[in-house]
Amino acid sequence: MLPLTRWPLAARRDVVGVFTDIDDTLTTEGAITPDALQALAGLKAAGLHVIPITGRPIGWCAPFMAGAVGTAWPVDAMVAENGAVAFVHGAGSPPQPAKRYQQDAATRHANQARMRDIAAQVAAEVPGVQLSRDSGGRETDIAFDYAEFDRHPPETVQQVLAVLQRAGLQTTVSSIHIHGCFGDFNKWQGANWIVRELLGRDLAQELDRWVFVGDSGNDQAMFQHFTHSVGVANIARFVPQLTHLPRYVTQGERGAGFAEVAQALLAARPEGSRA
Repeated sequence: MLPLTRWPLAARRDVVGVFTDIDDTLTTEGAITPDALQALAGLKAAGLHVIPITGRPIGWCAPFMAGAVGTAWPVDAMVAENGAVAFVHGAGSPPQPAKRYQQDAATRHANQARMRDIAAQVAAEVPGVQLSRDSGGRETDIAFDYAEFDRHPPETVQQVLAVLQRAGLQTTVSSIHIHGCFGDFNKWQGANWIVRELLGRDLAQELDRWVFVGDSGNDQAMFQHFTHSVGVANIARFVPQLTHLPRYVTQGERGAGFAEVAQALLAARPEGSRA
């Protein structure tokens, strides 16, 4: 990983959009800090597309998209559950968030029943591991807490992953949760989907014009594919476990690191340009 200061000005100048993880990338100790929120606003004001993409449930994202807990985040969309579902701006004044899914309703309902059984299996085979506290808002996956409110060692994480994988779930691990889902969903696949849905564009054909910012294992697919990928400094604790690393790394951790990325982009932005 190179220091963010090594990111060439010419490369930054042509960027039209930013994807970002949320937990421990935008947020610090579970909340978005003023510098990170201002960074989002600055990017949007400069005409860039801004899309948070997270392993969090779609229900958890709703208040931030709608402004139910303060100021609505200035973003184009929010992609949740590692890419399977998203909020976009819908109708109304002010616009109300509207959900879009990659799976139809019948598939989602059938999968939910299967995942409830698998969650019970995890509880039986790995005592002490619990579903994440945000599970009530999940519609397409299940998640277990290993580092948000509970603290479990790497061996326990591996035990949970083994149960999920034997049951046929696709798995990933974020900075706080262990995830499982039925379907080929990850942040990279979800990013391609939402760019097609929202903008009618092919992300894979314009990767030199997008940036991804993240911090953990479920960001690896994005680090692998994005031409411009950045890890906030707290990625250091995951580096030994990662196969794919971001190209650049910030000096600051979490929201402060994201603000560094925004500042680098805005400093290179041609006056009056739009995405």
